[in-house]
Amino acid sequence: MSETTTSSAAHTQDSGTGKTTIENSVVAKVAGIAAKEVAGVYALGGGAERVVGAIRGLAGAGSQSQGIMVEVGETQVAVDVTMVAEYPLPLQELAESVRQSVIRAIETIVGMEVTEVNVTINDVHIPSDDDDDTEKRVQ
Repeated sequence: MSETTTSSAAHTQDSGTGKTTIENSVVAKVAGIAAKEVAGVYALGGGAERVVGAIRGLAGAGSQSQGIMVEVGETQVAVDVTMVAEYPLPLQELAESVRQSVIRAIETIVGMEVTEVNVTINDVHIPSDDDDDTEKRVQ
């Protein structure tokens, strides 16, 4: 399962004094960091991606672009974000906040126009799911 890009191309710009090449994985990483910065984003990626990400995290190789797919053209970028939201936040508002954060980061840091950011919320995290203090029936 690819977690960063839909193509292996890179964005190259010639400034007249030299070329700058920005790999698609860098664009995906910028988008992932921007999405994670939004309050209410519990995790990025689908179930399988999160499992692989957890294993990578244990090995010290966590991915900032997990759950992010980018399509990079010559001057434009399209982004797909898959994420888990915190309960009980309004999901439409959260998706819009993620969208704006990703657009702002890519346009500012990478310097490319973002044509669209599609957000898929594939799960909702309920804080009580993390509680391990469930009362035992027997001792």
